Amino acid sequence: MTPEQLSSLIVDAVADLVAEGAVTLPDGVPASVTVERPRVREHGDYATNVALQLAKRAGTDPRAFARLVAARLRDRPGIAAVEIAGPGFLNISVEAGAQGVLAAEIVASGPAYGHNDVLAGQKVNVEFISANPTGPLHLGHTRWAVVGDAISRVLEAAGAEVTREFYINDRGTQMDLFGASLEARALGRPVPEDGYLGSYVADLAAAVVAADPGIVDLPEPERLVAFREAGYAVQLTEQKAQLDAFHTHFDVWFSERSLHDSDDVVAGLEKLRDQGHLYDADGALWMRTTDFGDDKDRVLVRSNGELTYFASDTAYYVDKRARGFDKLLYLLGADHHGYVGRLRAMAACTGDDPDQTIEVLIGQLVKIMRGDEEVRLSKRSGELITLHELMEEIGVDALRYSLARYPSDSPLTLDIDHITRTTSDNPVYYVQYAHARVASLLRNAADLGLLPEKETFDPSLLTHEKEGELLRALAEFPRVVAAAAQLREPHRVARYLEETAATYHRFYDSCRVLPLGQEEVTDLHRARLVLVAATRVVLANGLDLLGVTAPERM
Repeated sequence: MTPEQLSSLIVDAVADLVAEGAVTLPDGVPASVTVERPRVREHGDYATNVALQLAKRAGTDPRAFARLVAARLRDRPGIAAVEIAGPGFLNISVEAGAQGVLAAEIVASGPAYGHNDVLAGQKVNVEFISANPTGPLHLGHTRWAVVGDAISRVLEAAGAEVTREFYINDRGTQMDLFGASLEARALGRPVPEDGYLGSYVADLAAAVVAADPGIVDLPEPERLVAFREAGYAVQLTEQKAQLDAFHTHFDVWFSERSLHDSDDVVAGLEKLRDQGHLYDADGALWMRTTDFGDDKDRVLVRSNGELTYFASDTAYYVDKRARGFDKLLYLLGADHHGYVGRLRAMAACTGDDPDQTIEVLIGQLVKIMRGDEEVRLSKRSGELITLHELMEEIGVDALRYSLARYPSDSPLTLDIDHITRTTSDNPVYYVQYAHARVASLLRNAADLGLLPEKETFDPSLLTHEKEGELLRALAEFPRVVAAAAQLREPHRVARYLEETAATYHRFYDSCRVLPLGQEEVTDLHRARLVLVAATRVVLANGLDLLGVTAPERM
């Protein structure tokens, strides 16, 4: 029995009391009630404060309301005991059979277990990373590459329709400087002022020339454009490949240029003009964002006719909404706090309610340490350490898990020596090892001819305290996923996995799953094997939500 199933039983009990006239609830029976695992095992399997929540509305004392609900629940199948505690809490114990049947349900659900529909019907666009295609992805992009992807995964698991989107900043001065820097390197000239100086530029310029030797002979204006476009193509391809290797996959790579090529910027500005929030001043076109809380109005078109970045951002917002997204999730860096009010005001200027359509998450910086020394620079180039080097140095799984297990709005320091350690004090190793240990046990069982089969499963045999603890832990997974999605906090999944792994180890140490030597296989062995298989499902599903592999062997 899951907490959700127990919640439904309690709601049904309250509904029966109302139908019979035993209690009156003017606002009607709630659709669900809170069910939690008590901190003290002696208080039962689950606890609810339903009487404290509803007694005042019913015009009665909480303990009196609790007595009515308790009497109803005691008659329900699967309920072993109901006790009233304190001012009106209900402590509920579930029969072993009712609790144990969950193990078979989890195995049958497989990869779908933990998924729910709390966000069903929502169409969400998640925009994250959005780097310029002028250099390799580096440490500054890495946290959102993990967290943005993990948020997308839990949103999908909670029933939302999700599109992961990478906004390519491929227009403007920085692109021309990029092209000029490549051209200068290829021709042995000084890089222009404010150009790109990284050693990767020389390597990239050489690769461009190797692919098209005639590029250096083009006329000067045409040559710069050719270097810019060739370098752009190579760099974008590399970014896509690196992110795929990092288990971060985007559904849409949206080019800023496409907004201008398709006249979407003009269309977006016209929509704003229709809303009455644009005005002309000093030869420029402005958006009156101060009407909606921004600290100053924003320029859209400068006096020289040049469009601002804010004009592109506005058109991009209008484009997303036109594609049918209900919620636009922006994951921005630590230096973008000032952008939040601007985005909200922009949405309001288009006629939207920013509380409904826009959500902005600000991620804090990550510091990588090796012992007592901060790792700032690449050992190869002496420049910012790249995502590719981080993957090589730390490993995809260790890096992803370590970045996902902390709230993204807090600064984070990671020690390479610690997160690559193969010991139980390293969280990612601890969780992956639990899965590998489960997989090993299931292989050993298969060698003995034992399979976790529903037909031979007797859930009423799972009466040991540690079996109950593990079942209750597994039952929490859907609620953890739902909370992670609703709060945009995938770190909740990581912490849950660590607690569940610890619960499994305690179960394994106390409850023998496989027979020893010539010992006869019993129904208890078979029941415990189903519980082990259910644990494997939950660990694998949870790791997948973080984009981390579930190893079969370690």
